[in-house]
Amino acid sequence: MLPDIKGTCPLVEDSFSRFPSQSNIYGLCKADEQELLATPLKGKVVYKATPFLNIYCDYEPGSKFNLESIAQSCLNLALQFTLFQLYHIEYVIGALWRSSETVFLLSGNDQCIHLYKENASLHQFEEQPVERLFPELQELPSNVLWLNVLSIEQNRRLIAFGCQNGSVGLSLVNQKGPEILQNWRVKHDSPICTVLLFPSKQQHQSTDTKSSQRESFHLLVTSAIEMAVVYRDVEKYGLSRQLCLAESGQCDAVLCALVADLDFDGQHELLLGTYGQDLLCYKFHQPMGAFEDKLQLLWRRSFKSPLLSLIYLDLDGDGLRELAVLTLKGLHILQHSQRTTADLVLHILSTLVSRLPISSKDPHTHTHTRVQKSR
Repeated sequence: MLPDIKGTCPLVEDSFSRFPSQSNIYGLCKADEQELLATPLKGKVVYKATPFLNIYCDYEPGSKFNLESIAQSCLNLALQFTLFQLYHIEYVIGALWRSSETVFLLSGNDQCIHLYKENASLHQFEEQPVERLFPELQELPSNVLWLNVLSIEQNRRLIAFGCQNGSVGLSLVNQKGPEILQNWRVKHDSPICTVLLFPSKQQHQSTDTKSSQRESFHLLVTSAIEMAVVYRDVEKYGLSRQLCLAESGQCDAVLCALVADLDFDGQHELLLGTYGQDLLCYKFHQPMGAFEDKLQLLWRRSFKSPLLSLIYLDLDGDGLRELAVLTLKGLHILQHSQRTTADLVLHILSTLVSRLPISSKDPHTHTHTRVQKSR
């Protein structure tokens, strides 16, 4: 059961890298399994009559990541619009659906989503009609500021987008057609900053009173001036079940979001990074006597500049992930406490051992568990 009072952030700062100039919400990405790419906006602003989409194609999976060598090979695609968000996805192809290729989805101020796909015969990327692979991304209500896609079972996908006029769209699609199975739309009162689809396991009570777990999918939506909300079990209920995140509207606009298991209990936490320089952490819990669970604010941590992007990954290969927080003025790396993590591992091991059948426990054998602390 979660405590009633708000606790402290369980992560401690490992390092901070100062930038020579400001960054923006697109300035942080995962370059490899253990590497980050963080970019500031340095130097003078250069005006170009035509913007470009630059695609770097020479990197081979499995090889050592080398930014300098990759930068030497660049495909420039001229754009006739101002771009907002670039999203890439592995699209499953072939009659047996056993292979995939990377396609790029680029939203712009022309109220369209543009699809860029590799032409295998020419060995280069080119724009193709978006309706061929993504028919749900036609006739958009406004400029799309953020897009998110989640592949689910039975070759289906959920795709969500948030628009400049506050519109939120959600579609369930059979990728084999592709065929739109269902569309949902809802309207917020301000521009949408983030949409993020994520799964969770829920207890399901069957007719024979047996309890089982069912995977459901939720949609986190943040906007410029409103509280962040989560639409629950969207595959079943669409956008009809809304759950607000308390106090999320008190820290200025939410610019980034992340779903991750920070306390290793198997349940997700929701992280919100705000322009008001706060990192907010929420978790689902079910109050006593309540029929549905709620989202409780667990902790909040303040920074010295607005938060722009969040990534959770294992940077040093020790088995523990670090939280990378990109702010307007630099990159923060937050890590878990080694002592707290070791205690948690011992507790989990003790719990697992206690659940073993009595016959499998040998009273004459003693198992000693040792947790070696690194760093």
